[in-house]
Amino acid sequence: MKISVIITLKKDVLDPQGKVIHQTLDGMGFNDINEVRQGKYFEINTKESDPKKAKDKVEEMCCKLLANLVIENYKIIDAQ
Repeated sequence: MKISVIITLKKDVLDPQGKVIHQTLDGMGFNDINEVRQGKYFEINTKESDPKKAKDKVEEMCCKLLANLVIENYKIIDAQ
């Protein structure tokens, strides 16, 4: 079963990479952008066949390793 996860910085956390990307896009002529925030995307292919158990395992992975819960949020976006 494949599960996708998106991890993003919390709104109040400064995003220097996003700012550099925004400035670069502006310099390339994409000047109608208000803000860019960058994040991480994971595809986790697990041997678990029960969708609930698989999602619970991935949630545990996010809490223990993949996301820094002090400054980041995570969202499990699908299970296939």
